[in-house]
Amino acid sequence: MANNLLKGKKGIVFGALNDMSIAWKVAQRAHEEGAEFVLTNAPIAMRMGEINKLAEACGNVPVIPADATSMEDIENLFDKTMEHFGGKIDFILHSIGMSPNVRKGKHYTETNYDFYHKTMDISAMSLHRVLKVAYEKDAINDWGSVIALTYIAAQRVFPDYNDMADAKALLESISRSFGYHYGVKKKVRINTISQSPVMTTAGSGVKGFDEFLAYANDMSPLGNADADACANYVLSMFSDYTRYVTMQNLFHDGGFSNVGVSEGVIDKFKQ
Repeated sequence: MANNLLKGKKGIVFGALNDMSIAWKVAQRAHEEGAEFVLTNAPIAMRMGEINKLAEACGNVPVIPADATSMEDIENLFDKTMEHFGGKIDFILHSIGMSPNVRKGKHYTETNYDFYHKTMDISAMSLHRVLKVAYEKDAINDWGSVIALTYIAAQRVFPDYNDMADAKALLESISRSFGYHYGVKKKVRINTISQSPVMTTAGSGVKGFDEFLAYANDMSPLGNADADACANYVLSMFSDYTRYVTMQNLFHDGGFSNVGVSEGVIDKFKQ
């Protein structure tokens, strides 16, 4: 049910590939809650995905291609977005992540370092670029909100998550460090959301993902949070109800992050 939670707010949504994407769900819900926004993704991702279909469903919102590893593209994105809206924006979703090492099946101990650099560049440094450009262009209104999606592998070992774990750790550090500076200057808040495992295009590429999805569900008192629930949480962080939350890594995982072991998992070892 829509409540006009984001009525009058404007933003940018990075990373909507298809209807499996959390960013896709966020865009849909933001539209339902009265927000206006621009959709963006890397040109290659846009060719692979269905972003234009989403744009049409959300009222023919603009789609502006941008490679998040390119400063020129990011600057162009902000210039065109501010031109479209006639001013500043209020929120940004960073939902960007990709590991060539994972895609190529490289074990963590056999990391290809050119691939590793690309993982960091795409999955973490891209957030710094986005924030740097927004900061320099004064593109975000006071009390605006930036959310980046992360995962608990930044804190704990999940062997097959590979170098994406390192990238998420860097992503969270960037959100804290930039969150301080942007907060002091413009009261802009920057947070990460550590989501339950969700069957997205990116997640499905991780070895053993189906089994881990079931494990996480058994470990979580509330079960895994799905993409729709995550979208609702993101919207709450874009809203004015969370104005004093910043520099936090927020777990949205049904309680998984605070459970050592569950009765359900113990029962499986008794069999």
